[in-house]
Amino acid sequence: MTATPAHTPDAVHTPAAAHLPDTAPALDIPSATDSMSTTDITSTSLSPSPATEAAALHTPVLAWFETHARDLPWRRPEAGAWGVMVSEFMLQQTPVSRVLPVYEQWLARWPRPADLAAEAPGEAVRAWGRLGYPRRALRLHGAAQAITERHGGDVPRRHAQLLALPGIGEYTAAAVASFAYGQRHAVLDTNVRRVLARAVTGVQYPPNATTAAERKLARALLPADEDTAARWAASSMELGALVCTAKNESCARCPIAARCAWLLAGKPPHDGPARRGQTYAGTDRQVRGKLLAVLRDTHGAVTQRALDAVWDEPVQRARALDGLVADGLVEPLDGGLYRLPRS
Repeated sequence: MTATPAHTPDAVHTPAAAHLPDTAPALDIPSATDSMSTTDITSTSLSPSPATEAAALHTPVLAWFETHARDLPWRRPEAGAWGVMVSEFMLQQTPVSRVLPVYEQWLARWPRPADLAAEAPGEAVRAWGRLGYPRRALRLHGAAQAITERHGGDVPRRHAQLLALPGIGEYTAAAVASFAYGQRHAVLDTNVRRVLARAVTGVQYPPNATTAAERKLARALLPADEDTAARWAASSMELGALVCTAKNESCARCPIAARCAWLLAGKPPHDGPARRGQTYAGTDRQVRGKLLAVLRDTHGAVTQRALDAVWDEPVQRARALDGLVADGLVEPLDGGLYRLPRS
């Protein structure tokens, strides 16, 4: 049985504002062509190897996960690769508590990719409800169509094939390959990045965007065994979700507190750009959400007048509606009518 990721109750993939050093992080493994003096070799032989250092993190985190892992539906064997993929789309920037009911309804209605692919994309948007960032629904629908057309309706196993699906990026491809198929991939979401930033690099938060140094560190930390690597990916993600949280971290409950570079350094405060929370009230996102709510609740076309009623400011309302049309979330019809997309 392979494990699937645990996502924090906070926004899962919102960027954390901090900066790692430009130099290579700890646990960098020298290549065979790196020149080393006799002194270097001697000092290296007296220090723990990168594999030993990594195992010192793996063992306690994996043991902690065995006891504290949450029972989530996409972690169960019956979820399959499609269930894992659906969860990964939904959990981006969305709390687990909001995802759970929509996930269960989605899988009940569309238990296979082909079931979703047979529906109009607007039905995916409708079923997405109020999860937010509704373009994810269109991307998931597009991925389901590609899986049906290219792979006989089965979510592909190979990372490269997953990455070639529409709407699938590096993170999602690695997550599905690891969590659904037990493969060895570095799975870097905000939770994992925060755990590695604190435990290994010694800073409070990871950079705004994933860096090459972070990827190099994550690969260096991967257990050699595929099954263990998949468990490590899920375990480190769960640790970031439940213990090593963005705010109010619970260091007293952390299984690697004794080895955490940030904690051992006295928990130095973040010294990068100020971390800003996302605003929603009064933004175009809020207007888009209100417009989509009217369209989701109507099986058929909606008049311009009905859409005008949701927001008083006409310029912002028109801009939001134009954006929905440009994103393929709304289909304009003759006569000033609008509907969710049919194709």
